[in-house]
Amino acid sequence: MSSSDGQAPYSGTLYIISAPSGAGKTSLVKALVESVDDIRVSVSHTTRQMRPGEIDGVNYNFVDTAAFEQMVADDVFLEHAKVFDNYYGTSRVWVEQQLREGVDVILEIDWQGAEQVRPRMPGCVPVFILPPSRDELIRRLRDRGQDSDEVIQRRFSDAVTDMSHYTEYDFVVINDDFDEALTDLAAIMRARRQRREVQKARQGQLIRSLLSE
Repeated sequence: MSSSDGQAPYSGTLYIISAPSGAGKTSLVKALVESVDDIRVSVSHTTRQMRPGEIDGVNYNFVDTAAFEQMVADDVFLEHAKVFDNYYGTSRVWVEQQLREGVDVILEIDWQGAEQVRPRMPGCVPVFILPPSRDELIRRLRDRGQDSDEVIQRRFSDAVTDMSHYTEYDFVVINDDFDEALTDLAAIMRARRQRREVQKARQGQLIRSLLSE
């Protein structure tokens, strides 16, 4: 993955993982991070209020609106958006630092955020997670037990719109069986780590020693 500022290629890879609500993205990413070494999930900045049980720097980086808007002006973010009167953004500086250190980074963002990131990080690997059927998606949305039928129907309608953007992603994983979907996600990342340019960046010293006379 090439650096956006002309420096040497990153030894880490940036993954964009998107999915409609109810597809199981959050659970899959959590399990993936626990099973694969040297991979982290980017922690977004937000201006919304911290909720009970949340930890600053773990769930989100909580900042006020003035600080966030200054960060936008300073071009700090890879992507940012305003959702329900609150700002959310992904730190470009933090992501690039992790990639230079050889750590793979996951961005859990929607297709609109992915549209912002792809031009700025051309070596990123976009992955879209789909449910196995519409009926299963509705069932998962209902099983949360948190929303009214009206809200569930709206979430389902939004999910159909989100799913139409799967064509903008390099990989598509169907989350029917959780363990199989997790294996598929891990396989994508392990295969990516074996690519020549990634191995050259990660294992440059070894390769040079093997080729030395």
